Amino acid sequence: MNGLCFLLDEHVPVFIQAQLERMEPELSVYAIGDGIAPPKGTPDPDILIWIEAHGCMLVTNNRSTIPVHLRAHLDQGRHVPGIIQLPRRMRNVGAILDDLLLIWGAGRPGEFQDQIVYLPLHP
Repeated sequence: MNGLCFLLDEHVPVFIQAQLERMEPELSVYAIGDGIAPPKGTPDPDILIWIEAHGCMLVTNNRSTIPVHLRAHLDQGRHVPGIIQLPRRMRNVGAILDDLLLIWGAGRPGEFQDQIVYLPLHP
């Protein structure tokens, strides 16, 4: 267990949050629009600021704008704990969940900082 948490953006199916919480109750998983997470419709640059402030990795399948906004975020001297890019078609949800739990459970502090990690880890 570590202090890493996940923020699921609006493009991630809601069942991912429920499954992660069921599989690992100590993992903090937030979704856009609930709890302390940013509200739905929050612009990507503001989401990056939120994950930086809260130490959460962003989990997304938004391949079009997130890389562009990440570059602008980093160019401003800012950082993010990391971004996890889900595949466009999640054919093996079990493997995706396992990869997310592996990142949470075995990741070292700062290991994914300022990076985009593409899932599945082992195609």
